[in-house]
Amino acid sequence: MKQFTRKFGRIIVPILTPYDEHENVAYDKYAELIEYLIVNDMCDTLLVTGTTGEASLLTADERVKLVETAVQASAGRKPVIAGTGCVSTRETIELTNRAVAKGVDTVMVVSPFYNKPTQQGQYEHFKALAESTDADIMLYNIPIFTGVNLDPPTVRELAKMKNIIGIKDESGINPTQVTEYFVQTADVDPEFAVFNGDDIMLLPTIAQGAMGIVSGGSAIFGHEIRAIFDAYEAGDNAEAHRLYMMLYRFYRTLGQGGRTLPNAMLRPAVEAVSGVRIGPGRRPITPATPAELEVTLGVLRALGKLK
Repeated sequence: MKQFTRKFGRIIVPILTPYDEHENVAYDKYAELIEYLIVNDMCDTLLVTGTTGEASLLTADERVKLVETAVQASAGRKPVIAGTGCVSTRETIELTNRAVAKGVDTVMVVSPFYNKPTQQGQYEHFKALAESTDADIMLYNIPIFTGVNLDPPTVRELAKMKNIIGIKDESGINPTQVTEYFVQTADVDPEFAVFNGDDIMLLPTIAQGAMGIVSGGSAIFGHEIRAIFDAYEAGDNAEAHRLYMMLYRFYRTLGQGGRTLPNAMLRPAVEAVSGVRIGPGRRPITPATPAELEVTLGVLRALGKLK
């Protein structure tokens, strides 16, 4: 087991951000959701303001307050990682420093989005961040939202920096890229962590060596995801596949209506299972239609998650 998984485990849950009826962040519900996740052991580590937490729709002050809320609510029972990626390097450094001041020692940082930097631009971005903080940094690659891929040779160079300790990969454009990240970093940093960031790719990436997953679905299926890892490691591939296919049925429902971000369906699904009022997403995210919601909740009923 590598150092990263000894500290953070195999299941990192990106926490949904609850809102009230006026789209204000509901910090009390955020703490309540964290309590649910911890008490029910749905994860090993909490991630604040990731993609599932709709970071791009939050102000910097809201993101900092969510980090503070998570650290206080967790009270040392689960590690907390802060998502601090922003459009610009300057903003990313500032937000990272503010998050660290609230009590986290590890951040997950997405490649700058919208401006589509080159590989050299991404390298310089993460290098500047690494040099500006003592916090550990987990890179976050999600080309479908950033418009750029964090190529394995670039990750190899970044892995040479002592506080860049791993990567979360959610690159549907290259389903075998997890393997290439291992190949590129093995001799540079044998402890470099490679995590899958796409729920629907859970089992395929475990087979490639992914050490864990950053999973929005773990708020519902944390126990099943843990059982998939355990079954695979025990050599019970049939059981791992059986459980994976259960989850696959649910994940397939999250892209209804041509949605790329699954939150419209994930939010009410987590709300229904946890009992915590999360509310619809902040605009421009539109809520699930009654017909769409019935499909998603219907699968949860069939899987025994709802009565």
